[in-house]
Amino acid sequence: MKEKGTQIKTTKRIRTVCGALGKCVKFADVGCDHGYCTAYMLENGLCESAQISDVSDKCLAKAEKLLYKFITEGRVKSVCCDGLTGIERDTDLVLIAGMGGEEIIKILEEEFLPDKLLLQPMKNTEKVRKFLIEKGYELFRDYTFFADGKFYDLIKAERTGLSENYTELMLRYGKDNLFSPSADFLKKLERDIRNCEQWLASANADSKQRLESLMSELKEIYDETQGNLRGDR
Repeated sequence: MKEKGTQIKTTKRIRTVCGALGKCVKFADVGCDHGYCTAYMLENGLCESAQISDVSDKCLAKAEKLLYKFITEGRVKSVCCDGLTGIERDTDLVLIAGMGGEEIIKILEEEFLPDKLLLQPMKNTEKVRKFLIEKGYELFRDYTFFADGKFYDLIKAERTGLSENYTELMLRYGKDNLFSPSADFLKKLERDIRNCEQWLASANADSKQRLESLMSELKEIYDETQGNLRGDR
């Protein structure tokens, strides 16, 4: 992430999210926290105007401080609200990052469905994928990355109305992770396999069969991922 004129120190997670943002007319950052992503959009000429929102006045004040110049120019509108309740409906790109998957779904269900979305759910990503596909979104990017000691999922979606054929495995693991895997996804699989081995060691009869099935699935995907990274196919 390259900032022009604004000296801010961001995490790798934020830089990765910013790098996935595309060009639009009107941008909205829901749950904006410090406002780094909105600063990135404006300073790099990726949007004409933006809205920042948060349920916390305190968090919003931090973003307002960072974006003061753009607010005074009338290019940024700051709204203290829950989800999309205060966001203008002609907004064509909405970012929602750092929230749980179920919370993201709730936000989208209760208000409106933007044309373009960049989502970074902290959990329940499978549910987010399923929701988006059911609502007519195509998932143009859907992958896992490692940043600041944690694994994160990132989904870039556009509401085209076209039906996208996602298998159960793609819903669980992400399309890009399965078909164009990264080293980060391989590391996540290694971690998940280790966790599954630990759970199996102390599992009771009721959960053992489920865990064995999960372990088999993880190892199969791991072997396939290794092959793809080596270029065996």
